[in-house]
Amino acid sequence: MWSFPRQRFVDCSGSEASGDVEIVVNIGGLRQVLSVDILSRYPDTRLAELASLAAGNAEDLSELCDDYGGGEFYFDRDPDAFKCIMEVYYYGEIHMKRGICPACFMDEMEFWGVEEDFLDECCRANLQEVKEELAEIAEKVQSLLVAREKVRTVGLSAWKGLQVRTWRLMEQPDSSVAARIIAVISFILILVSSVALCAGTIPELQTRDAQDNPTEPPALVAIDTACIIWFTVEYLLRLFAAPRKIRFLFSFMNIIDCLAILPYFILLTLNQLGSSLLELSNVQQAVQAVRILRVARVLKLARHSSGLQMLTFALRSSCGELALLLMYMGVGIFLFSALGYTLEQSHPETLFTSIPQAFWWAIITMTTVGYGDVYPKTTLGRCNAAVSFLCGVIAIALPIHPIINNFVVVYSKQQVLETAARHEIRLMELRSREFGADTHARKRTYSHTHTIYTALSDTQIPLLEEPSIPTPSHTSPKEVF
Repeated sequence: MWSFPRQRFVDCSGSEASGDVEIVVNIGGLRQVLSVDILSRYPDTRLAELASLAAGNAEDLSELCDDYGGGEFYFDRDPDAFKCIMEVYYYGEIHMKRGICPACFMDEMEFWGVEEDFLDECCRANLQEVKEELAEIAEKVQSLLVAREKVRTVGLSAWKGLQVRTWRLMEQPDSSVAARIIAVISFILILVSSVALCAGTIPELQTRDAQDNPTEPPALVAIDTACIIWFTVEYLLRLFAAPRKIRFLFSFMNIIDCLAILPYFILLTLNQLGSSLLELSNVQQAVQAVRILRVARVLKLARHSSGLQMLTFALRSSCGELALLLMYMGVGIFLFSALGYTLEQSHPETLFTSIPQAFWWAIITMTTVGYGDVYPKTTLGRCNAAVSFLCGVIAIALPIHPIINNFVVVYSKQQVLETAARHEIRLMELRSREFGADTHARKRTYSHTHTIYTALSDTQIPLLEEPSIPTPSHTSPKEVF
């Protein structure tokens, strides 16, 4: 059996002293003999307070332990966690063993009155991660409960109630069947508008206007107009129902939504101003730039796709690795383009006219693309190209694994959070059902007893222990008759 050795002191004559005070604790069936002197090193802990009161022959110790008697103090706690916590009295720090739940270990430390500052750095980092996960699980549970809960507008004005219902309808697809239908329609219209945008660039489908310029066919224009009307109404409703308008306007996804619908109205305004204005070269370039902005509507899929959102989170957590990749590539491009320009100057038909022009060759070589429009013609230039190719492969491969690992971590964490949140909700539902069944059973028992006693007596005296359930008086039937 695991136990700490008893502490003994030796006097000057060499004989052992037996005056050392000890207490006996029983932790989940594990009996331990602890020295009061060792426990008093940290007087703010539960064991130190218990030893102090026990040494003073205090009568009531029930607040510090589950039970006591026969010279032992009993605790219904985890013995494995207690072994780790006892290290603070001997070594001044705590190491959490493998296999112990960090959340349960936090509860054990709080019970024994040991602060987290005594944890080693590695264990403290694990506990911090667990705290963050628990906070995220609680937030996820709250969001799921809010999504499942029906809209409560009691006490709100008609305007505020309309805003709440509209926000739930547009932002929480799991709140109702209508909200789910709206989310599905938005997702389908995003795909349809993206397909129409691509189909409008096919020359065989394009038509000619009065100036013999290629334009999109009327059918695709009608489809695009219908989609834009839906996106505009959706955006305005969400803006109307947003509780914080400024935060809503500057949110990244809402900026994408705005960029998806603005090009249509800009082009419509330019068309209304007249064809003479559109004939200007600067205006035509601006129109082409506005048309390119229409591709932003495909980014609206991220609002309805959890996979794209997780990919965004993974890339955001991999900013360091991406910056390292760009630094490697930038140094390599500058180095090999300069070498390539220098080594190719001896060839009369060189394709490397300047170092900035050689940047393009270095980029497509290090990224293993190799279009073949620019290539070295000297032997040393080809050797430089081979080295740049190998360095590019190595530079790209080094940060890839951390980026993939971050995506796996984000994906696994998201799955764990959703599973844990649903599990917590199921537990809450089971507890509410058990509570409701218990309350219903108590009401049925009282109703049956109440019917019998009201036939015998008109007097009822409620118990003080349960004032919510009235209990008939103890008058016997004989006294009534």
